[in-house]
Amino acid sequence: MPTHCACTGGAVVTAENWPYPRWVAHRGAGKLAPENTLAAFRVGAAHGYRMFECDVKLSADGVPFLLHDDTLPRTTNARQHLGAGNSAVAGDHAWGELARLDAGSWHSRSFAGEPLPSLDAIANYCLANGYFLNIEIKPTPGTEAHTGEVVAQHAAHLWQHAATPPLLTSFRPEALRGAMQAAPQLPRGLLLDTLWTGWLETALTLGCVAVVCNHALWDTSSVTQAKSAGFRTLSYTVNDEWAAQRLMALGTDGIITDRVDLFSPSVR
Repeated sequence: MPTHCACTGGAVVTAENWPYPRWVAHRGAGKLAPENTLAAFRVGAAHGYRMFECDVKLSADGVPFLLHDDTLPRTTNARQHLGAGNSAVAGDHAWGELARLDAGSWHSRSFAGEPLPSLDAIANYCLANGYFLNIEIKPTPGTEAHTGEVVAQHAAHLWQHAATPPLLTSFRPEALRGAMQAAPQLPRGLLLDTLWTGWLETALTLGCVAVVCNHALWDTSSVTQAKSAGFRTLSYTVNDEWAAQRLMALGTDGIITDRVDLFSPSVR
């Protein structure tokens, strides 16, 4: 296996060569700021976090941007801006439309006018500050493989000179397969909300370096299975002290949290 990756400019990430910190700020700053915005990343960074998780999908014209939901109304002013007769599905709109939406007012008045960020904007912020990123590929239903391909291609280009590439994760194996085919050098992780039959074999087939579980799924047995197969073990979304202590006692490797105000990222 090569020790360096021509497409990222840095060392290849493997379970043995794992550069990421334990603590990861969920959607930028959890619930302290509007999720998946640059403002959230700044709030998370102000609390000392050096790694962030975000959700990335594609606009109708193929621009990767940050949004969790398939639809726009929960976290933007799409109803007022786009009008009642237009589709609420984010992936049905061109980036030029999406970029004009207010993605901050729903959270609080102090974030009014905060836009939806493109992956390019988030990459620039992380690279300029030496931050790590976990990109969850969040495809619009029916676009899983294509979204994985495009997000991976963009990430490979954006981080081509970086020491550490982003970690690409998804609940959808098709998206991870697309990412693997488009940019095999980028590290991948399989997200799980249940330990469905074949999860371990699927992660192996997809060339993953990590498995990212709902934190309640990790126990001695599942951690042993994952680690014996050569995977790093990460957890979402961990917002209670008891849960974090349990996961650290189990020997897991990463904790994704909303509570950037509760957990110090310096705790190992």
